[in-house]
Amino acid sequence: MILTRTCQRLERAILSAIRTILFDLDGTLLDTYEMILVSMRYTINEVEGKNHTDEELMAGVGTPLYDQMLDFTNGDTVRAEELVTIYRAYNDAIHDERVGAFPGTREALEKLADAGYRMGVVTSKRHWLAERGLEKTGIASFFDILIGADDWPDSKPKPGPILHACELLDCSPEECVYIGDSPFDMQAANAAGCTSVAALWGMFPAETLVACKPNLSYSSLEEFVRELVLGGITTQ
Repeated sequence: MILTRTCQRLERAILSAIRTILFDLDGTLLDTYEMILVSMRYTINEVEGKNHTDEELMAGVGTPLYDQMLDFTNGDTVRAEELVTIYRAYNDAIHDERVGAFPGTREALEKLADAGYRMGVVTSKRHWLAERGLEKTGIASFFDILIGADDWPDSKPKPGPILHACELLDCSPEECVYIGDSPFDMQAANAAGCTSVAALWGMFPAETLVACKPNLSYSSLEEFVRELVLGGITTQ
């Protein structure tokens, strides 16, 4: 990320208030694009007999799975529930062999932990599967909390799950940054009053995220950590 001196000063001012870091999961910590896409192709194009493009299949990723399926069934609630079951059975079966963290993620989290930041995950994925992904990739121990789709009554882009995470971690939204790769992440973080950080390394195009007006954006998690930690901002 290329910044003018004015932008650099603004960035430093924003980051200096941060004490807690919340992450989206898929597309931010875990590289699950291909796993999700394969599961969507199977569920929608093969089972349901549609012919959607990859972009159409992935457009709703980051929102509850049922809502995505409801779009594909034109509001047919019964069929949407059936497709959720089909998707989950297929996705669960291929999860362990396909899940992986983005390169450098563990090292970046270690630097954040060493600098004294508390961390959590807020995801639209089911809690047990999100937890399994974190464990399989060896990064579960870095997080104090995990908020999954079944842990709170509403989901991103509503701010509730993020605000609940702030409450559990005893921090104000102003002291918290939320990092995500979808427009729904940016909308939820902005609505919660957190510092919104666009993960440009994830599933959605940069222009889609920029249109949601994130406070900051980075091309890699390492870049974010470099600005936050190696730039001299720690909680200790």
